[in-house]
Amino acid sequence: MRLLWLLFGLLSLGLAVIGAALPLLPTVPFLLLATFSFARSSERLHHWLLSHPAFGQQIMDWQERGAIRRSVKWLASLSIMGSFGIALFLGLRPTLLVIQATTLAAVTVFIWTRPEA
Repeated sequence: MRLLWLLFGLLSLGLAVIGAALPLLPTVPFLLLATFSFARSSERLHHWLLSHPAFGQQIMDWQERGAIRRSVKWLASLSIMGSFGIALFLGLRPTLLVIQATTLAAVTVFIWTRPEA
């Protein structure tokens, strides 16, 4: 079972890394999944994520208080707007734009209603 958790953690971490570069793929949910998976499979990788200079404190803020830092909220909001801007630029069908706008608005509300670290 530990091997499955390890593989799932590595897959999640890989998707998080890809998501850091692609505006349409989220980073943080995959990092949280990787942390969860590594806690069940690899103490070393779990510790590495929690002590990572860029992600560690954010992961601990979420685990301890469900909190998101204000700077991360702004960065997420800008990324969300950029994603929607790309969809507008590509000229997607209005139906798809409405679905995307509704989903992104819900995500934005969720992010901004979390406590701040």
